[in-house]
Amino acid sequence: MSLNIFRVLGDFSHLASIFILLHKIQQLKSCAGISFKSQVLYMLVYITRYLDLPWTSSPYNFIFKILFISSELYIIYLMARAYKPTNDPNLDTFHVEFLLGFAGLLALLFPYKYTVLEVFWAFSIWLESVAILPQLFMLQRTGEAEAMTAHYIAALGMYRALYIPNWVYRYFSEPTHKVDTIAVTAGILQTILYSDFFWIYYTKVMRGEKFKLPV
Repeated sequence: MSLNIFRVLGDFSHLASIFILLHKIQQLKSCAGISFKSQVLYMLVYITRYLDLPWTSSPYNFIFKILFISSELYIIYLMARAYKPTNDPNLDTFHVEFLLGFAGLLALLFPYKYTVLEVFWAFSIWLESVAILPQLFMLQRTGEAEAMTAHYIAALGMYRALYIPNWVYRYFSEPTHKVDTIAVTAGILQTILYSDFFWIYYTKVMRGEKFKLPV
């Protein structure tokens, strides 16, 4: 896969979101306001997408895969063990089985090939497109978020939004002009899910105000 500025910016935005989240948890010694369910879903995304890790030849891809898997494992450890008392399961109540069923069904119905790696890759793409929903649902229940939590979600959303021009660039720059319909469709869906959040983030947090949902 060829690299371009949009993909690089997207990958580093993704990595930045993880570092922001880790900084928030470590600095405040709390995981309040963070959906444990969303973090577990992201871990599942990485595991199913990176089954090809032992055969990854690109140093760039290999390093990022290791960083995503290891950092997400550490986040889950912090939330499940080190700062578990600060995690309120009564707020993290989204039914993730619907998201798993959605991703699993589409992966089985519309993979590019019926091989283990391709089906799990498709599953990871569809699951990632909706993995933020437990976090957004948690925000809806609390009605507000700390600045660091809002920055984390914004960086995570920006990562996927940047992949849209990445796909456009690849379509025009690669000789095959092939469209990755699964990734593009899932990416657009994921960006749409962030749209309300981005608007509030821009009108509130970017102007120095607290992230608070309108009443």
